[in-house]
Amino acid sequence: QVQLVESGGGLVQPGGSLRLSCTASGSIFSIYSMSWYRQAPGKQRELVAAITSEGRTKFVDSVKGRFTISRDNAKKTVFLQMNSLKPEDTAVYYCNRGWSTPILDWGQGTQVTVSS
Repeated sequence: QVQLVESGGGLVQPGGSLRLSCTASGSIFSIYSMSWYRQAPGKQRELVAAITSEGRTKFVDSVKGRFTISRDNAKKTVFLQMNSLKPEDTAVYYCNRGWSTPILDWGQGTQVTVSS
């Protein structure tokens, strides 16, 4: 079973930046789309960004222009660069396989807190 390990979260002031990483175990990574989700307290988990094996990307409207998603297939890692962070970006961030629907079991996630 593929395991996902997210890292890079933390406490940041509004307007700040963070770079999240997600590394997948297993032998096959490059052929799959990968995605980032987030879940804020009391809210449903939402898809934030996704990237195909060819590098095509998509983002939820609330992060367009502020977040970018990228991948390093050699390292089996997907990244989420988050700039101009807002308090409403506060959530636990998770990665998963897939373009629109999560396929794998969830990892532990990484907490992002945006606060002054």
